[in-house]
Amino acid sequence: MISRIREVPLPLPMQADDASSASFTGGAVLNMPGVEVTRRRRSVNSSTAPDPAVAHKAGVQAHGSADDSRYHHGPSRLKSSLDYSTEASNPNSSKSRSEEKEARKRQTDAGADIPSSPGSPPSPRAAVFTRFRSTGPSAVSKSQAKREWSQSCRGVLTSLIRVLSSSVVFLAVVFVLRVLLPDSALHYSSFLSRQSTLTPLTTKATFSPPALSQQAHQPLPPAVCEIHPPFPTTAPVSSPLTMALETQTKTVVGQFDYSDEDVNKGVVEFLRQMAEGLEKDGASMSQIPTYVTAVPNGTEKGLYMAVDLGGTNFRVCSIQLNGDTTFRLTYTKVAIPRELMVAKTAEELFAFLAKQVEIFLRTHHGEHFEAHIRRRMTMSSPEGFKDENVFRLGFTFSFPVQQLGINKGTLIRWTKGFDIPDAVGKDVCALLQTEIDKLHLPVKVAALVNDTVGTLMARSYSSPGKSGAILGAIFGTGTNGAYVEKLSNIKKPLAGEYDKSTGEMVINTEWGSFDNQLKVLPNTPWDVQLDLATPNPGIQMYEKRVSGMYLGEILRLTVIDLLKNPDVALFKDDNSSYNDWKSTTNIAEHSPIYKQWGLDTSVLSVAAADSTPELSILRQELEANLHIYAPSLEDAQAFKAIAGAIGRRAARLSAVAIAAIVLQTGKLNDPEQDGPIDIGVDGSLVEHYPYFRDMIYEALRAIKGIGEEGAKRIRIGIAKDGSGVGAALIALVAARMEKSTSTADFISDLRLNAKKTDLTAVPEDSELAAGE
Repeated sequence: MISRIREVPLPLPMQADDASSASFTGGAVLNMPGVEVTRRRRSVNSSTAPDPAVAHKAGVQAHGSADDSRYHHGPSRLKSSLDYSTEASNPNSSKSRSEEKEARKRQTDAGADIPSSPGSPPSPRAAVFTRFRSTGPSAVSKSQAKREWSQSCRGVLTSLIRVLSSSVVFLAVVFVLRVLLPDSALHYSSFLSRQSTLTPLTTKATFSPPALSQQAHQPLPPAVCEIHPPFPTTAPVSSPLTMALETQTKTVVGQFDYSDEDVNKGVVEFLRQMAEGLEKDGASMSQIPTYVTAVPNGTEKGLYMAVDLGGTNFRVCSIQLNGDTTFRLTYTKVAIPRELMVAKTAEELFAFLAKQVEIFLRTHHGEHFEAHIRRRMTMSSPEGFKDENVFRLGFTFSFPVQQLGINKGTLIRWTKGFDIPDAVGKDVCALLQTEIDKLHLPVKVAALVNDTVGTLMARSYSSPGKSGAILGAIFGTGTNGAYVEKLSNIKKPLAGEYDKSTGEMVINTEWGSFDNQLKVLPNTPWDVQLDLATPNPGIQMYEKRVSGMYLGEILRLTVIDLLKNPDVALFKDDNSSYNDWKSTTNIAEHSPIYKQWGLDTSVLSVAAADSTPELSILRQELEANLHIYAPSLEDAQAFKAIAGAIGRRAARLSAVAIAAIVLQTGKLNDPEQDGPIDIGVDGSLVEHYPYFRDMIYEALRAIKGIGEEGAKRIRIGIAKDGSGVGAALIALVAARMEKSTSTADFISDLRLNAKKTDLTAVPEDSELAAGE
């Protein structure tokens, strides 16, 4: 639609090409694609006749302004400002406004241009296609406008094609990922939301809508994503050379199996041999009375000493009992030299032990040592002797002895690698007291204690509950147990004095020699080899299948037999393709696997604890300590299986002894025993071997007379440092039992003991008088 145009002739003549610089009135805006024509209306006072010079000047100014502003950011947008001035009216015009309108409409409909003559405005069509070039104004043809429009359209189409191409590429990438990773889930919304939160460091903050700005201060919800499990994998398995290793491993493991039926048979035989040991001496299980007739209740107080000869180490301790089930323990530990374990005389070993006591006193109790106050006999004392600041010492002696009193006992035989024939049959307390007296130490050997008795006493002192422990057991270098037995069940004669008021006595079972006849104990070819290589073949058969001293050697003998078999591929590789480490296994010539007792039982604990997919911990142990280099996974699996079978058999055999003691005491059916049945244990096996106690409970549940419910009532607890603390507690009991004797009786007893043990450390009467 073309708005109304009023023609006002200018007073000065103008060329047709200069018509675009004329000033018109009107408010119409003509819109065409890519062209914007704006006609500004200027208000003029029609009553004022313009000066021709001024009008000419205005036309020139309009021309210049239009030339300066002809382009607006791009070829598709052309702006032409045409000012149609009505500064002067045409006095010669006699046409009315309606006639002008009709005439212009007819020209427009005919498609003719409105003539641009001097004194008349240019036609609207000329105004529409007018553009200004850099050199001046000129007309724009229709073909040029169409070309500009087509170029604009091509630019838009090009941009759209680029966007679509990018989208197609993105979708193609997603499709490829979906094909290659079918188990993955791609969440595009989460991905785009995460990407949108990233702002480049080089960009400035941009405007965000108020709603988004408010949400920015709120915590973001958790990302929506699925946590898939890891890719399914299987443990790498090395290719076996033959199937002989797997088959042979299963055969070996089967020979170490100790079934529930075997466990029940073992319990029945254990009870029979216990009863036999209570009736007579010389039975497989010695059932030695300890003359300890009471167990502590946790209220005892005092400072006492203890020494512990339990195997390859010797400990010296001082124990402060606090009277509230707690104590403070100070101790030192030294290794027994190998040559002293097989010394020619007992004096060599016991002199070494006394020297360690002296060193301990100098280090931790110097005030007692420097005073040189020791037990001495005097005629001026009505008791016949006088004790001044003398330590009462409990002597834990973990070897079979025939106990004749609370501080008297003769050695029956050596075990655990000791072999000193000179000491057999002698009072071990007197042997130690003689060497202590030679060093003038303020120490009295007050009690002879077996390590299991000490464990029982320590557990009773510190265990929670009203009733004390019924059993103390050791499962370490050796194994043994001591329990509380009724005096009425002890049929064999008891030499020596003891307190009968309690009606009970602690019995040292010496169960390491259980079933030396091998009626119910398992007996593999490797058990036979082990027994023949020990210093005491034929005895301690139960201990040789349970204790930590022997389990490593059983494993070593088993592995050696498999290595000697050419048809078994244990630690053998023809080439690296048979080893998952892409190497070949080699065993060093100096490997401990080739030496007797070279494999420590701790290797069994490492094997049992290693649950890594490739058994990497066990394989590192084989390389570091056994010098078996680059063992394959199959080698480690076979080694672990055999070691586990040996350890499990030991745990189930341990359950046989524990179950027999519980059944012997009758505590499961005792109406007064409403609490748990407490058992104290000590030793490296039960403390450090993984799941050793769990395997014991597994066997207890299968035993007749105990079952599932009975096993729940049995509480097995660690009695740490039981031998030291327990020995101190028995020394306390012994101090309370001491009675006054005359000087003559005391000297007579000492001389009698000296004759029996070939000791010459007892002073004569003249020496006693000189001492006074």
